[in-house]
Amino acid sequence: MEDIFVNEGYFERGAELCVKNDAVSRELYAELGVKTGLRDENGKGVLTGLTNISEVTAFKYVDGVKTPCDGELLYRGYDVRELIRGSSRFAFEETAYLLLYGELPNRHELSEFIDVLAQKRVMPTNFVRDVIMKAPSADIMNSMTKSVLTLASYDPLVGDLSLPNVLRQCVQLISVLPMLAVYAHHAYNHYELDGSMYIHRPDPELSTAENFLRLLRPDMAYTPLEARVLDVALLLHAEHGGGNNSTFTTRVVTSSGSDTYSAVAAALCSLKGPRHGGANIMVMRMMEDIKAHVRDWEDEEEVSAYLEKLLNGEAFDRKGLIYGMGHAVYSLSDPRETVFKSFVERLAVDKGRERDMALYNAIEKNAPRLIAKKRRIYKGVSPNVDFYSGFVYDMLGIPVELFTPIFAVARIAGWSAHRLEELVSANKIIRPAYKSLCGRREYRELEKR
Repeated sequence: MEDIFVNEGYFERGAELCVKNDAVSRELYAELGVKTGLRDENGKGVLTGLTNISEVTAFKYVDGVKTPCDGELLYRGYDVRELIRGSSRFAFEETAYLLLYGELPNRHELSEFIDVLAQKRVMPTNFVRDVIMKAPSADIMNSMTKSVLTLASYDPLVGDLSLPNVLRQCVQLISVLPMLAVYAHHAYNHYELDGSMYIHRPDPELSTAENFLRLLRPDMAYTPLEARVLDVALLLHAEHGGGNNSTFTTRVVTSSGSDTYSAVAAALCSLKGPRHGGANIMVMRMMEDIKAHVRDWEDEEEVSAYLEKLLNGEAFDRKGLIYGMGHAVYSLSDPRETVFKSFVERLAVDKGRERDMALYNAIEKNAPRLIAKKRRIYKGVSPNVDFYSGFVYDMLGIPVELFTPIFAVARIAGWSAHRLEELVSANKIIRPAYKSLCGRREYRELEKR
């Protein structure tokens, strides 16, 4: 193994040059009218495309005035709350069908789709041994990305961009991604942590959520409530508009004419970032810190006092943040959080975690008020879905290194829908403009530098 500290001084000096020559003044962005992160100072995103797949609403116009409102999330025009209320034990599968094809399935169409997913829930011979078990890592997202790119080697039509072929590839990746995630975890647990390794095969009669729990647990057992809560979590994370980082990445790579495996691998790389898919991990770490320093979790004054320390940068990671609070788009409420909370509460009772739930409730109640008092808030602040998702996964016994992979298991349905839409509608490479600040410099011969 390479000694990463060899030539350390060289790279330290190189980093100093990068800072010197790559730093761009924040004031220049405002002066030149360039939006950082493709968002203006009020958080409004730059329009970069059109989509029929989903819609996120956080504001409404009242008498011509833009006014914050309770958030709405629509998949193909359907409110996610209605999708949950009307769904079967295959809620994620119904949602995936809707996102891919644009219409809700009838019973026959859903049954056929579930059968196709089951048929595609297989991997090449010895793939688990030869790919997943080689070089296991605590970073399951990296392992999944490696596996997705390797699967391309087994596809004789890897570069065929015809819609039936791309759809086949998308459906196959939706089917196997849970296996790539769980098997990578088991390999890491066995080879790196000296634990036992279980490689269970999926059951074709089970849903994605049920199979995930079956593959993960040594006894393959789960309760209907556990499966239902995970199924709802997958539904709520399956899509979130074209503007999120990983979905936009999918569309950018697709627009270049690249293959499905490369587009999904790029999306996985985007999602693993702590500013995107890793948010619930930060919530869990913050909650552990709060539990360690707050004596009475049900004492709102004591909880509020510690939240103020967080905001003042005096506790936890000292970044002045209460993780799980606020969202780049939503204002008064995140519809995913509001509908998910009832499932979280049911699971907390079932698992005997009411005391934890009381702490979450106290933070949810007091954090927005404290943040509004401390910060300039232009659109309101409320808990987002990541505030509770990590807590749910913890109650399900899912290890923290699988939190972001679960997000990917859900979001690949949305990525696939956007890849198909990009191929059907746009057919033009995405090439944004950057304003250059580089002036002309006089070249000097090597001996004269």
